[in-house]
Amino acid sequence: MKVVVVKYNAGNIASVANTLNRLGVEPIISDDAETLRTSDKVIFPGVGEASSAMNYLRERGLDVVLKSLTQPVMGICLGMQLLCASSEENETECLGILPYRARKFPGGGLKVPHMGWNTVSDLQQPLFEGIASEEYFYFVHGYYVETGKQTIAICTYGETFSAAIHHANCYAVQFHPEKSGIAGKRILENFLRL
Repeated sequence: MKVVVVKYNAGNIASVANTLNRLGVEPIISDDAETLRTSDKVIFPGVGEASSAMNYLRERGLDVVLKSLTQPVMGICLGMQLLCASSEENETECLGILPYRARKFPGGGLKVPHMGWNTVSDLQQPLFEGIASEEYFYFVHGYYVETGKQTIAICTYGETFSAAIHHANCYAVQFHPEKSGIAGKRILENFLRL
């Protein structure tokens, strides 16, 4: 199986690749259009800032490539937010694959960014197969994706938001499966089996 991790100016690419290695998968880390198009699975991770990440993707034509993919794609954290229509972070126009807006946590006494372990509920298959509701996952984010009909898991931190979304060939998670222990490993295994 050819698994490609999208290479762009966002953190956590190495940690995702290391976790895949532990699952027996040797991913290709690439920003090459043909490599992405001919992959079996694409993982679009990210830690960083939305507008600079989108600029990087547009400069290399990766925005067009990502929108054209038909194989299973998984966005992680910033990758999930960039799959949305837009982000309140520097009023950024994103890829528009998911019909949502990434919104800034209002604060209001809550520490922002939302960082650490939190429970995820209302889990839907197949991404969450074998995972119990109220399982803990590790989050680090100052923006969240609103909920809607494509939401397949929720989390609450002041606001109830999409912890995971499924739309067409795209799956996306706000938490970091590569930092979420056994449950996170299971998410990646489930994605690789799609």
